Amino acid sequence: MLRTLDIRDILIIDHLELGFQPGLNVLTGETGAGKSILLDSLGFVLGWRGRAELVRSGAEQGEVTAVFDLPEGHAALAVLEEAGLPVDDELIMRRVNRNDGRKTAWVNDRRCSGEVLRALSETLVELHGQHDDRGLLDPKGHMSVLDAFLDRPKLHLKTQQTWKELLGARKSLSKLEAAIAAVREEEDFLRHAVAELDDLDPEPGEEAVLDTQRRKMQSAEKIRDDVARAHAMLGFEGAEGVISEAIRWLDGVSEQAEGQLDAVVSGLSRALDELGEASAGVERCLDNLEFNTSDLENCEERLFAIRALARKHNVTPDALGTFAVELRARLVALDAGDAQLGEARAAVSAAEAIYDNAAQHLSDERRKAAKRLDLAVTAELAPLKMERAVFTTQVSETTAGATGRDAVAFTVATNPGAPSGPLNKIASGGELSRFLLALKVCLSNESQGITMIFDEIDRGVGGATADAVGRRLASLAEGGQVLVVTHSPQVAALGGHHWRVEKNVVNEATLSTVVPLNESERTDEIARMISGDTITDEARAAARSLLAG
Repeated sequence: MLRTLDIRDILIIDHLELGFQPGLNVLTGETGAGKSILLDSLGFVLGWRGRAELVRSGAEQGEVTAVFDLPEGHAALAVLEEAGLPVDDELIMRRVNRNDGRKTAWVNDRRCSGEVLRALSETLVELHGQHDDRGLLDPKGHMSVLDAFLDRPKLHLKTQQTWKELLGARKSLSKLEAAIAAVREEEDFLRHAVAELDDLDPEPGEEAVLDTQRRKMQSAEKIRDDVARAHAMLGFEGAEGVISEAIRWLDGVSEQAEGQLDAVVSGLSRALDELGEASAGVERCLDNLEFNTSDLENCEERLFAIRALARKHNVTPDALGTFAVELRARLVALDAGDAQLGEARAAVSAAEAIYDNAAQHLSDERRKAAKRLDLAVTAELAPLKMERAVFTTQVSETTAGATGRDAVAFTVATNPGAPSGPLNKIASGGELSRFLLALKVCLSNESQGITMIFDEIDRGVGGATADAVGRRLASLAEGGQVLVVTHSPQVAALGGHHWRVEKNVVNEATLSTVVPLNESERTDEIARMISGDTITDEARAAARSLLAG
């Protein structure tokens, strides 16, 4: 409920503080007195788009503060919590408009964006008038009106959930189809590459081992002849034979040399032993250098094949094995694709069936609710002097979505035999207002916790019709809060609280103010609404009669 509205330096208002009450609050005043400025000010603090220039001439800034009482469970509490704003049973919204155009907003003394203000406003206030474009004139809003009357949130939630699951299943199928299509485009390459890799079957580290072997064999080929010649020169046909022969000759004459050759013979014997070990070492080296030329050819062939395949696939030689595993996995996915596609398509079909069932159930309930709504609105139209009007809620099939497969449109026929058509094309301003009011009465249970504002909804009607409009507004206000800007004395007389909007010139400046009225002042104001500027005794008597009910 809107408790207070504080306005400072907005248009022709210097300072105005209004304290609103539960029930039906009525604002009256002459045309041009500033009633629309109150709505502009409230819309400004609620983040609605409105006039660009609001700051009063000569002021540095304009400011509007609105205070709302929030009962437990009010929808605004969830908006506050989601926005990270302080949550309390009192909501204080303040917005400042500087004369350079900058705007700043606070909620419960915490800075916030205009987007948060608008999100809060949707839970706090409904503004309706002859040019209401949020409920009746905009067909996009007709479904929400019907759904509010249906009041089956679980049906809507189930349809939304099954639609979300259907979209997920379709997305998975599409992704799988794209993946399989991409793999099929390279199927020939994959099969050839996997066969090539399987045929070569490279192992991690094999390239380094082959490179080492190749270099060894290449080195052996270059030095083996020289080592073999050295081995021959060290052998019996070379140094070993010469030294052995020298020892034999020296042994034969050593006794005659009386010991002079003993050390020489001993040294040559040791040299012969060392020579033998050296020769054995060279021989072992020759054995190690011994290889088949075909081994070198085979080694080089495999080494070059591994390197060529690595370059072809732009991977390192050691990564060829892992790469082969990846390619085989893609082939497996391709080979299993038909089965996976079948499963994915079956999942989509199942999700479609579940969604169709939920959407059909919702459609059936909407059509039943449409008939009930039509009867309820028709019953409300009779006291509003539109007993011959026909209100019809049309539910037709449209493209499936999260809200089902229904399109909802309100049509009317205001005269017998006249064709039905859209509200904004068939109904006049006064008729449209009464259709709107009838709908709001039918939906009153769904408007709990929201302050409803009706801006001159009674324009174009009078007498008994205006009285019926006022009584329905009063009925809407029971247990809630309704604000009505009106020029109808019948409506004003039914208000629980009455304010008069006045425009005065103070110090050559035009200012608008709002005055709460007591019983006597209220009688005079309603009399003025009846008779005009000159209030007669007859007008006062009529006003008292209206106030007496």
